[in-house]
Amino acid sequence: MADVRELLDGNLRRVFGERDAAARRGAIDEVYSEDVRFSDPEGSVVGRDALAEKAAALLDGAPETFVFVADGPVYAGADTGALAWAFGPEGDPVARGIDIVTVRDGRIAELRTLLS
Repeated sequence: MADVRELLDGNLRRVFGERDAAARRGAIDEVYSEDVRFSDPEGSVVGRDALAEKAAALLDGAPETFVFVADGPVYAGADTGALAWAFGPEGDPVARGIDIVTVRDGRIAELRTLLS
């Protein structure tokens, strides 16, 4: 069973940072509950398929040089955590935000993304 820190890392690197669709989908099935709720400034979606579509749309719409990187410490409790991130060319991000997760049964059940 993954801990909160591992799940935050998987969310950042293996899902939203993964441009290979098959690898990203495998990670989604490991990292998130089937009924995961993802919320960002654009709204909320429920389920792994909807989250996969959000990640694909984001990555497909960004230049290949854009990457997600951790942008500060990881904050983790028993079933919640937060990780700040930056997105853009390495060393020159164009966006920053924070992901806040709730974990249930070893998977992310809720992901909230806030933008700066």
